[in-house]
This record gives sequence, structure tokens and C-alpha cells, in this order.
Amino acid sequence: MSLINVSQLRGYRKSTKSYNLSLNESLKNFKNESKFLKTKIFLSHKHDELENLEGAVSFLNNHGVQVYVDWLDEGMPKTTCGNTAVRIKEKIKENDKFLLLATEGAITSKWCNWELGLGDAAKYINNIAILPVKNDNSAFSGSEYLEIYPYIYEIEYYQYFNGNYRNKGIYVIFPAVNGNNKVISLKDWLQSK
Repeated sequence: MSLINVSQLRGYRKSTKSYNLSLNESLKNFKNESKFLKTKIFLSHKHDELENLEGAVSFLNNHGVQVYVDWLDEGMPKTTCGNTAVRIKEKIKENDKFLLLATEGAITSKWCNWELGLGDAAKYINNIAILPVKNDNSAFSGSEYLEIYPYIYEIEYYQYFNGNYRNKGIYVIFPAVNGNNKVISLKDWLQSK
């Protein structure tokens, strides 16, 4: 089993037809292509990690969801202010799911932590998850408070996990309750509301 790493995110990014476009152009294309998809996800992320963001958006779009990225929102104020926070609060409530792109930078970001707190209040526990992204060849060193949230995990081959055999695939693993983690496929999690 493994967490997503930076190289895998680059791979998702490269697998899309928009790879040769600028990051901003390709993210706008993702926004336009996904208007008719059912599940809507608020994606919390560190703004200066655009390659990771584009990889995550590609990954999610491959699973048939619409991704909300705040800086592509035409209703967002041009300069960060109190209205920015109000708009973000509205969008977290409005979207079906909340996902934190949990890179090292996002974990230390005041904005991402604030958004996670709002996502916790609006979506906990069934409609919130962490997408932990580790740097290549290193361990994920997320903060302990992230352990209470469901997280996305890839099972790389058919294996015994949490009392059951699991097929290769991507799953959402919920925190242990009574000693057992609840495990559902990412597809099923995305389709549940």
C-alpha cells in the first residue's frame, strides 16, 4: 500500500491532454470540462504548488468529479481580504466533498489549516478526506491532527488489509473505530453524498 507521491501526481498531469498548455490554461479547461459532472469537490491546496495541484485535479477528473479551485473562481475578490474568507466558507459548504491536498507546504499553510477546520465543521466525517502527498523517496510527515480524517490510499496489488482481501485500487480509509478502519473504494466515496 502507498500514499501518492509527487512523481505520481506528475504522471496524472502528463496523462491528460492539457499537459502542453500552461498550468492556468489547463486548470481552466478542467473547470470547463467538468461542469456536468455530479460530485463537486472543494480542493484545499497551497497556492504555490501548482504542479501538485494540476496533478491532483487530473487525478480527480479521471474519477468523474468537478473540482473547485478558489483562484479560478471569477467571484473571488482580486485581492485577498475578508470577502475572500466569506467566499471560501460559502464554497466549502456548497461543494459535496472537501479534500485537502496534504503536501508538506499545505500542512504548514495557515489558509489550508483554516479551510480544513471549516471542512471539518461542514463535511466531517463522510464527506471530507485528505490526499496525503509525500515527496519522492521520503515518508509522509503530516501533523498528528490529520489522523482523525479519512485519507486516500492506493493498494498496489491484491492483498489482505483490515480483515479483508482488497483488490488493487484506490481507497478511502476512515480512522480506526473499535480497532478497525472502514475502507471503501474511492469511486464509492465520490458517489456517496
